[in-house]
Amino acid sequence: YQHPSLIVDTRTGHRIPAAVAIVPKTERHLEHFLDDQHINHPMAVFNLTPADPSTFTLSGIPGLETAHIWISIPFSTFYTISLLGNCTVLFVVGTEQTLYKPMYQLLCMLALTDISMSTSVVPKALCIFWFNLKGITVGGCLTQMFFLHAASVMQSAVLVTMAFDRYVAICDPLRYATILNNARIAKLGLLGLIRAVLFILPMPLLLSRQPFCANHIIPHTYCDHIAVAKMFCGDITVNRLYGLVIALVVVVLDLMLIALSYGLIIRTVFRISSKKAHQKALNTCTAHICVMLMSYTPCLFSSLTHRFGQGIAPHIHIILANLYFLIPPMLNPIIYGVKTKELRDKVGKYTFRMCSPGATDFKPA
Repeated sequence: YQHPSLIVDTRTGHRIPAAVAIVPKTERHLEHFLDDQHINHPMAVFNLTPADPSTFTLSGIPGLETAHIWISIPFSTFYTISLLGNCTVLFVVGTEQTLYKPMYQLLCMLALTDISMSTSVVPKALCIFWFNLKGITVGGCLTQMFFLHAASVMQSAVLVTMAFDRYVAICDPLRYATILNNARIAKLGLLGLIRAVLFILPMPLLLSRQPFCANHIIPHTYCDHIAVAKMFCGDITVNRLYGLVIALVVVVLDLMLIALSYGLIIRTVFRISSKKAHQKALNTCTAHICVMLMSYTPCLFSSLTHRFGQGIAPHIHIILANLYFLIPPMLNPIIYGVKTKELRDKVGKYTFRMCSPGATDFKPA
């Protein structure tokens, strides 16, 4: 009888504990060792090593592993367009003094949050798709979770401020410069950042105190709060409730403020007698409403389905969750570039200069 925790050392013939057994170094001894352990392939030796308890494994999109390389094509394309568009907005607004206005400051804040959101998720997802680099440390996972959720909350605060900006510009235009100036916009942006940090910081702190489970595989492309919480064996009721409350408070409260602002805007617009002013006001609000719908719809859907959507296929949920970090950051600069004439003209000027290095003047149509 051979105890299951003992193995035979092929060099000495002695039985030693498996926990302290040393794999033979020479090729001949290695063959004897594999024969004694009934291992058919030398690489299987490395699978005997227990998983590092300080790391998680992001599996990508469950059920679509064979299609990862194809899925990476739209991911990388959308991410590249997002970086190009948002960096263009930051560059043009930063170099044109005529755009040093509250509305364009808000566009820069939105561009920064878009870059932060997509960059906290997409590069790691592409590493999974392209190089099968699925490992992530617990600290790295919690850090990613903090930044992606904090950027989402910050984006919501920026959208609320933009709605308030449009309300003042349309409903009380004579006092616009007094109510909203660059310094006040900067303070509102700082307040939104503080709110995001205070709301999201408890999430990783609460999870960091929980014990690990044996299963370290996260069926996702990034470290979502609830997906990570399921990896811990302790009582995560507080984590679930806190995450749900934050999601509802941020989304519901901010949506109510946005709806109130645009409700007052629409009431004011319908009171305008001039058709030209009427059309200009509606045109200004259309871009904002499109951005609101693109940002909040997938965010709310992803948050609710992760908690209550057991009947939804995992790969459908994960793809939609990733689209939240891809589509809005890609389309936001495009929408504002098309709808905002002053920004569109400035972008056209710089594009014209790049395409025609000898040109010095650009006159938009």
